[in-house]
Amino acid sequence: MIAVENQALVSENAIPKEASDGFTVPESNAFGQSFRDYEASVRLSIVENTYRLNHINQTYDFVKRTREEYAKLNKAEMSIWEAIELLDSFVDESDPDLDEPQIQHLLQSAEAIRKDYPNEDWLHLTALIHDLGKVLFHSKFGSLPQWAVTGDTHPVGCAFDESIVYHKYFKENPDHNNPAYNTKLGIYSEGCGLENVLMSWGHDDYMYMVAKANGTTLPPAALFAIRYHSFYPLHKEGAYQYLMNEEDRENLKWVQTFNKYDLYSKSNVRIDVEKVKPYYESLIKKYFPEKLRW
Repeated sequence: MIAVENQALVSENAIPKEASDGFTVPESNAFGQSFRDYEASVRLSIVENTYRLNHINQTYDFVKRTREEYAKLNKAEMSIWEAIELLDSFVDESDPDLDEPQIQHLLQSAEAIRKDYPNEDWLHLTALIHDLGKVLFHSKFGSLPQWAVTGDTHPVGCAFDESIVYHKYFKENPDHNNPAYNTKLGIYSEGCGLENVLMSWGHDDYMYMVAKANGTTLPPAALFAIRYHSFYPLHKEGAYQYLMNEEDRENLKWVQTFNKYDLYSKSNVRIDVEKVKPYYESLIKKYFPEKLRW
């Protein structure tokens, strides 16, 4: 076993792998189309508009200011499962593959990864909570617009890589023409580590902050997956690797593994919430306090 101080143990045989015969990767999404097809999606107009607003408004100053506000964790006090229930009717407007409520996506992801990693309960829980930061849309959290909650993430404070979906809309972002922010490295240095890079604001970074500040005992790989699972320019396109350090490269393997279950588990076949709830409540109790500050 590999010991992580004050955090969970990760089995030595729990290595990132391709999805096995436990979870079958489907050929198409819930609409019978290719996954992440931003040109042919039946949800094209609503998805594109969400990204248009995201790319125009996610400036370095906006992200810094918003992150500092939500880092106070003074919006609510509730359990993990209470947060999950807040997503019962929330539909992600940035997702071209699914229009089901988010509670179903969380359970679909968790049940899929559970098939291939039956002995790694930390992975099951990571999948269950990875999108919980989407509670930012709720009135308890200020009803943030979807462009500040959902969608792929990317660094701010440096040039917007062309691999970012709907890159053309960055031309309307004030940082696009700011010489302090529009070079390859911008305000950063090569190999500085993602921990020192400010990411566009959304559910990923928020849930990472909530989990860490509330003393979760999930391993570092889990926290990394929560924080960067929407960083598609990196883990899908290979962009921004020059900002990573060795620890990031090691953890990236888990994000790339996790992504298969996050993306390809999406379907319109619903999970029986009450049937699986006792199992996931036991994991929540194992890795989190009963009530969290949000």
